[in-house]
Amino acid sequence: MATGLPLRVAIIGGGPGGLYAAALLKRLDPDREVTVWERNAPDDTFGFGVVLSDETLGGIEHADPVVYEALQTHFTRWDDIDIVHRNTHHTSGGHGFAALGRKRLLEILHDRCRDLGVELRFQTEAPYPAWLAETYDLVIAADGVHSTTREAYTHVFRPHVAEHHCRYIWLAADFAFESFRFEIAETEHGVMQLHGYPYAADASTVIVEMREEVWQAAGFAELDEQSSVERCAKIFAEALQGRPLKSNKSAWTTFRTVVNEHWSHGNIVLLGDAAHTAHFSIGSGTKLAVEDALALAACLEEQPSLERALAAYEEERKPVVASTQRAARASLEWFENLGLYLDQPPRQFAFNLLTRSRRVTHDNLRLRDARFTEAVEREFGCPPGTPPMFTPFRLRGLTLRNRVVVSPMDMYSATDGVPGDFHLVHLGSRALGGAGLVMTEMVCVSPEGRITPGCTGLYTGRQAESWKRIVQFVHAQAPGTAIGVQLGHSGRKGSTKLMWDGMDEPLDDGNWPLVAPSPIPYKPYSQTPRELSRSQLTDIREQFTAAAWRAARAGFDLLELHCAHGYLLSGFLSPLTNLRTDAYGGSLEKRLRFPLEVFDAVRSVWPQERPMTVRISATDWAEGGTNAEDAVEIARAFAAHGADAIDVSTGQVVADEQPEFGRSYQTPYADRIRHATGLPVIAVGAISSWDDVNSLILAGRTDLCALARPHLYDPHWTLHAAAEQGYAGPGVEWPAPYRAGSRRPQTGRTDAPKPRLTLSS
Repeated sequence: MATGLPLRVAIIGGGPGGLYAAALLKRLDPDREVTVWERNAPDDTFGFGVVLSDETLGGIEHADPVVYEALQTHFTRWDDIDIVHRNTHHTSGGHGFAALGRKRLLEILHDRCRDLGVELRFQTEAPYPAWLAETYDLVIAADGVHSTTREAYTHVFRPHVAEHHCRYIWLAADFAFESFRFEIAETEHGVMQLHGYPYAADASTVIVEMREEVWQAAGFAELDEQSSVERCAKIFAEALQGRPLKSNKSAWTTFRTVVNEHWSHGNIVLLGDAAHTAHFSIGSGTKLAVEDALALAACLEEQPSLERALAAYEEERKPVVASTQRAARASLEWFENLGLYLDQPPRQFAFNLLTRSRRVTHDNLRLRDARFTEAVEREFGCPPGTPPMFTPFRLRGLTLRNRVVVSPMDMYSATDGVPGDFHLVHLGSRALGGAGLVMTEMVCVSPEGRITPGCTGLYTGRQAESWKRIVQFVHAQAPGTAIGVQLGHSGRKGSTKLMWDGMDEPLDDGNWPLVAPSPIPYKPYSQTPRELSRSQLTDIREQFTAAAWRAARAGFDLLELHCAHGYLLSGFLSPLTNLRTDAYGGSLEKRLRFPLEVFDAVRSVWPQERPMTVRISATDWAEGGTNAEDAVEIARAFAAHGADAIDVSTGQVVADEQPEFGRSYQTPYADRIRHATGLPVIAVGAISSWDDVNSLILAGRTDLCALARPHLYDPHWTLHAAAEQGYAGPGVEWPAPYRAGSRRPQTGRTDAPKPRLTLSS
């Protein structure tokens, strides 16, 4: 052990995380004094079964083989997931689970702690954390989601606790399910769901969950514990084979997601649910706590001081936990919005459920259960051997040969609004790269509507001719690829420097006046825009119409109206940027008025056979701003006026936004709009792999996927996606001059010959 590290350790909380940390620390240094305080009795436990992953078990095996062997003796293992919905039963195999009773897990850890000499103080409240911090070298707060330690130092840990929209109760059945079972019940009060899994030869965990309003309508708020248990058993009688459910001081509760800005304070450190929580639907609570204990023990062993060890622990665990919490949040929200998916085809519904957290994807589900995945693909309409992303999609008179869109990306490389050779090469190369649809950057409808001096426009004949040249190149050299134009006006976010010179920074000189729904600058140092008058609104509407007319003559296949990211039309939609008191401000209906007027004007000159889409920011990521419910109503309004699809982005409306970044983090908004309105959607935002595209398309969460940065990294992203999946069909075609490169080039050998003989040491 490194010098200066703790010899006296106090652990608050005798759950799996606290106990395992105690055992590890004592095993690493037998001279270390380790004391655990647990306010409950040794045989008290809440909940029933615990699921651990192979990854977690591998860590336990290396750190403490004794605990690992004891766990192995008691594990129940299974591979299948059963999904029962509307009397249809689907099974997906190859998943691999291991579970045991929570009580048995605690007994194993109690025994291990006692064998190692850890002092366990049951039915004893831990002393106040400040006293422990003065008396012990290290205090580990493993005191759960309601951590009193965390609450005592909220000013340091800075926790954020979010409650969600469902109620759930943790129960058990006296028989073993054959698999992990999800069952959906559509009752007169609303949708309810059962999550069940075996944890012993004769026992299963059963969690019953439903939205708060369903719970209230069903009368559960008035029922006592036993009556609730009996009611749940009756609702899910078929899944339970008519058997009763049992409880253990079980109560209906609302899940709380806990995130802490900091995990340590002096010699006090948070572990497990005290530091973070992740929804039970991905089975991660105990797993994360045990992995925390492993990481903390390793960091204490590896680092030269307690301060360095706690910093290393936090640095190691935070990204892992954040990733798990993103997946758990996606899973939680999927179940919260379960009602949206009830009418999906049965196999697609099952696939959607299985891939809800985005950790299980189309590709790895094919590896786990190819038969099930192929059945979902057939039901979806994929021809044999065709990945979902290479199925065609029709918008009005335009049929896209595949579901990949090159997302609009501002290039800031025009002169006087004229797209030049750079734009020809930029858009042309991506069209040659195989995408079904290539979108221009936001093309501005007036000089004053530009974001920067380098933005393109469609307000002069010269600009229109240059765009026509690009469109003709795409149609001639990349037949089968469509090209769309995105029209917009910068509003209050205009007259700024090129992105690489300072994004959203005002120009040093040569500024032009800005206009917006209300005179609110984007940033405190930004130019204050003028509030648009009625006559100016008419002028701008005509500018959009003229630009659309030029776009039609240039030959674009699709037109998108930019109503996102805080630009002019987006500025009307958000209550944070539209403070008008006239007919164009106030209620959402009034805030929609001008964007809809512009849409109607553009639609009137845009050829009827060509589709129009609208890009929106589905949330402002800011309190009081546009939210997901608003986004659904905005989408409905544009659909009623003839929009063919909604391109669903988020944010960039206000400078103080707080987005929740992560893999395909904007997709849930597209998903919600699609299922709430029935309107086709384009999903955007950190979609980076062809596996993600296939997963989202096949699950029915989106119709098209727009990718930006991946197409900057690789202009031929779609062609390479086809090659990597071994696909060569009508959904994508290599240009004749490139066909020799349609196979992945060979690389240097990395697999060394395997040894002929292995000798045991």
